[in-house]
Amino acid sequence: MNLLIMGKPGAGKGTQASRLLEHYQLTHISTGNIYREEIAKRSPIGLEAETYIAKGELVPDDLTNHIVKTVLNSGKFPSGFMLDGFPRTKAQAIALDSMLSELDMRLTAVINVDVEDDVLLKRMAGRRVCSKCNATYHLSFHPSKVDGICDICGAPTMQRPDDKEESVLNRLRIYNEKTKPLLDYYLKKHLLMVIDGSQDSNVVFSQITTRLEAMQNGNH
Repeated sequence: MNLLIMGKPGAGKGTQASRLLEHYQLTHISTGNIYREEIAKRSPIGLEAETYIAKGELVPDDLTNHIVKTVLNSGKFPSGFMLDGFPRTKAQAIALDSMLSELDMRLTAVINVDVEDDVLLKRMAGRRVCSKCNATYHLSFHPSKVDGICDICGAPTMQRPDDKEESVLNRLRIYNEKTKPLLDYYLKKHLLMVIDGSQDSNVVFSQITTRLEAMQNGNH
């Protein structure tokens, strides 16, 4: 099973991705994680990507395509893979199609976790992350016991630059402009599955797995 998971920033895509990866034993291909690792290493690719990510902009296609192609060529996914954070534009989707056809692979489904923009702004602007262990909190929904201090390791919590309101609004604007055409692209290929991400995360997960199983059994 080869999946692509999509969703606006803060839609809960990460939560669903983790559960689906475990449930189907898939290999995670997350461009965001790859870039974070490269930024931490201060590699040339990481430094270049960081200049775009800090502003909430998309990393240029050629850089991202190169990273994904390297991972796909490794072929290290015995039960299939899940793409997360790529493709984000129609041009990237076309590039992905050619990468997959070269490797004689194809996507099983494209899952879009859909949530309204105003709900997402509230979710993301309140998000805080531990500066040391990366535990995640939320000012309204899941605050730390002591404001600004991680419950787990006692280090200060912080707001990631890309969770600040201005950056969130920019990311949503870019998503809506660049990624919406992708949804049409996959809809025409009969691969798109839209799930209401404002529901409880267990309900979202159950709806995704039910529909994936139906797709695998040939009932779209």
